Amino acid sequence: MKPVYMINGFLESGKTGFICYTLDQPYFRIKGRTLLIVCEEGEEEYDEKLLKKSHTDMVLIEDEEEFNTSHLIELEKKYKPERIIIEYNGMWNYKNVKLPFHWTIEQQITMIDASTFPMYFTNMKSLLAEMLRKSEMIIFNRCDDVEDLSSYKRNVKAINQQADIIFEDAEGEVNQIFEDDLPYSLDAPIIELDNEGYGIWYLDSLENLNRYIGKTIQFTAMVLKPTDFPRGYFVPGRMAMTCCADDMAFLGFACEYDKADKLTDKQWVKVTAKVVKEYFADYGGEGPILKASGVEQTKPPKEEIISFM
Repeated sequence: MKPVYMINGFLESGKTGFICYTLDQPYFRIKGRTLLIVCEEGEEEYDEKLLKKSHTDMVLIEDEEEFNTSHLIELEKKYKPERIIIEYNGMWNYKNVKLPFHWTIEQQITMIDASTFPMYFTNMKSLLAEMLRKSEMIIFNRCDDVEDLSSYKRNVKAINQQADIIFEDAEGEVNQIFEDDLPYSLDAPIIELDNEGYGIWYLDSLENLNRYIGKTIQFTAMVLKPTDFPRGYFVPGRMAMTCCADDMAFLGFACEYDKADKLTDKQWVKVTAKVVKEYFADYGGEGPILKASGVEQTKPPKEEIISFM
């Protein structure tokens, strides 16, 4: 199998700079040659000395139609690389990417210019979402003048919950604590979650579960009863629109409740529960578990679907 490193991002998002940095690292200068496939030319160019030093052959593909399995196999036969880096064109829909069957994506990274993120997120959301959805790492650079990085993080996590998200400014990685941006108080005896609060709590719990361990929360939710769940558990959650009307997800965690067997799917309830961290088989390890002290039937909220758009 041929390892492929896919670097996504719109024009001038910092892809070339990131790849140059990577090529210059000792850990990447390993045995064999590297084939660098560049699908668009930005202002920053690749230095010939760096390419030579890193044993890299660079090929430019400017036409999306030429980015096909036949052409890619021809390039592999010509250059015989040990590994392949693809600087992908952000204006080409990533959904259409087809690689040779023996090419395996080793890592996918999306680069984002934080200063232009709101514009792309608003006007080219579908293209951006396709890049983000399968990325293992998402790097926001040029964050120096951005005040609300927490909203950027929430927008991305709504599309890809598993990705590592890194913020960088001129001085390097930004280690910002987002607790002050939460729309509820962590010190409240009961943390009451409205529509916005529920979505933020869910996504923040994936990243910062320790903030909520031992806290009591209260929210309105729809009941989901997976058939493979153990007796005495259900999932209270909300449907969320993460990108567009066709991109829906149910956001919820397992909840222990002694009367769970009396609940029905899609029933609306008001849940009061304590957050703990425990092993749960469906998680494949430890994760957030809700210990319900109260589950009451209630009316559906005015807006049943949470939106991250």
